[in-house]
Amino acid sequence: MAIAERNQTGVKKSAYGASQIEILEGLEPVRKRPGMYIGSTDIRGLHHLVYEVVDNSIDEAMAGECDRIVIVIGKDNSVSVEDNGRGIPVEPHPKSPKQSTLEIVMTTLHAGGKFGGDGYKQGSSGLHGVGVSAVNALSAHCRVEVKRGNKLHMQQYKLGVPVAPVRVIGPAIGTGTKTTFIPDLTIMETGDFQFDTLAQRLREMAYLNRGVTIKLVDEREGQEQETTFYFDGGLKSFVRHLNKNRNVVMAKPVHVEKKVDKTLVEVALQYNDGYSETLFSFANGINTVDGGSHVTGFRAALTRTLNDYGRKTGQLKEADANLTGDDVREGLTGAISVKLPEAQFEGQTKGKLNNAEVRTQVENVVTEALAKYLEETPSEGRKIIEKCLNSARARDAARKARDLVRRKDALDSTLPGKLADCSERRADRCELYLVEGDSAGGSAKQGRDRHFQAILPLRGKILNVERARLDRMLTSETIKDIITALGTGIGETIDYSKLRYGRLLLMTDADVDGSHIRTLLLTFFFRHMEKLITNGQLYIAQPPLYRIQVGKQRHYVFSDAEKDEFIARLGESKNPAVNRYKGLGEMDPEELWETTMNPATRTILQVTIEDAIKADETFSMLMGDEVMPRKRFIEAHAKNVKNLDV
Repeated sequence: MAIAERNQTGVKKSAYGASQIEILEGLEPVRKRPGMYIGSTDIRGLHHLVYEVVDNSIDEAMAGECDRIVIVIGKDNSVSVEDNGRGIPVEPHPKSPKQSTLEIVMTTLHAGGKFGGDGYKQGSSGLHGVGVSAVNALSAHCRVEVKRGNKLHMQQYKLGVPVAPVRVIGPAIGTGTKTTFIPDLTIMETGDFQFDTLAQRLREMAYLNRGVTIKLVDEREGQEQETTFYFDGGLKSFVRHLNKNRNVVMAKPVHVEKKVDKTLVEVALQYNDGYSETLFSFANGINTVDGGSHVTGFRAALTRTLNDYGRKTGQLKEADANLTGDDVREGLTGAISVKLPEAQFEGQTKGKLNNAEVRTQVENVVTEALAKYLEETPSEGRKIIEKCLNSARARDAARKARDLVRRKDALDSTLPGKLADCSERRADRCELYLVEGDSAGGSAKQGRDRHFQAILPLRGKILNVERARLDRMLTSETIKDIITALGTGIGETIDYSKLRYGRLLLMTDADVDGSHIRTLLLTFFFRHMEKLITNGQLYIAQPPLYRIQVGKQRHYVFSDAEKDEFIARLGESKNPAVNRYKGLGEMDPEELWETTMNPATRTILQVTIEDAIKADETFSMLMGDEVMPRKRFIEAHAKNVKNLDV
């Protein structure tokens, strides 16, 4: 029985002592708080389990001990990852003589070969030693087979606990490790592995580790397929892949790989005739989405080297200002990879590299390689400088145009009377609907909750920003209205702290035109306000496709399949009135509120970027200048189109 006492305010307090402190042993912390170790328990966390096991094999490849990795999705929804590396040691561990090292690695957090010694001199992607043990903890069943010393060793686990000691089950040729696991669905929300999602990540790993073959096989019934990735060109192949749907300015990418002290630096870059920068950076195989010292060094080298070359060739006159970072990054596609023994990252997600020495290392490597390329290919060098000069001229024009749409403390005549603002002034409690058409906008204005919902009607299709510089983009009245309403500004002066709405919702018709407008808007936000997507602030409203009237009751469904299923459930005795909406404008304010705007009843889809590389490719292919890739995409996916309204 707990003893209670009262504090000075008279409030009863419960006893708090050693018995209230919970100690989690072994892998219990992982099962108790899985999100701390794999990010989430949804589909992303499920795939993260695979990546954690594959990372161990990649570490063997980075150490020069492995050149083949095979991942198999089994018929029983298991996943196996097999490599031809050195194999996890199986002998007793010096600090725990009664336990096999394999068992310690699989059942103990922060146990691995990446904390010092000679196991991984070149560097590894895992830092905390929780990867494979976390996978084991979150698996209903797990089995590890190790080939070492001409013997095949094996141990099985259930919910992270060994079923029996490590034992030899037969002879073996060569070395390597094979880990097979089935996710524990009492913790994980799904066990449905997505082949395409895994393939995209594995392709990325193959680019970063040239000469390594990575094979993915799906053995599930009705889903049988396989793909193999092998890139001898490394990041050079990666940049070519990223630019495949773009018109390139350079015949081939600049590529360099060089070891500086203990850091291996690899960089590839190639200009195209577009207006967006596409730059991906990696440190020990980890996609550093927030950049870091390696990106800073790369950009410094790029700007200085191109300025020096422009002055040398006379394209930059004595009176001309230097090219800025923005000028030299327009139309740039690049990839940076560094591999180092002691990588220091910022934050739990490892999104930013902090090693200060890496900046100088990357800067020197890129300066030397780019200067050599420019000297050896002067015709392409001149084209690059001319492109940068055009960017500088456009930047000046864009600055003038941006000043016209910069948000003032209070909206004035710079924004036409289209915006119906809300009365709430706390941004995190407000939401803005971007609505296709004046008619639907009028209904939305009448049906909304004026306290927290703002409406901005959009007339016609907005400019395709994939094919336009910022200065031309800002001549679009629709885009200027959006930027001004949001309050953040645009381009190099964008300030997300001034965002006037915590949530943005795109509301377009369910027909072809509506889909096109939605894609144009998504392209704009992805290219110029990506942080709104990564912060989870951009949504797509889902208006119904049909209204079904049964007596005095109205029912709304969102697809042909839902309509057919609903009518079938009614039976032959019912004769419902079915109305197909051609557009949002057909709904009266009450209907629009009830179906699409009422937080209690609406359906909205959050826009996310599962894979930035895939998203970049897709927007370039769908909205870029190259017609054939878009045509092939449409032909390949035509049979999957649903709810097409022509």
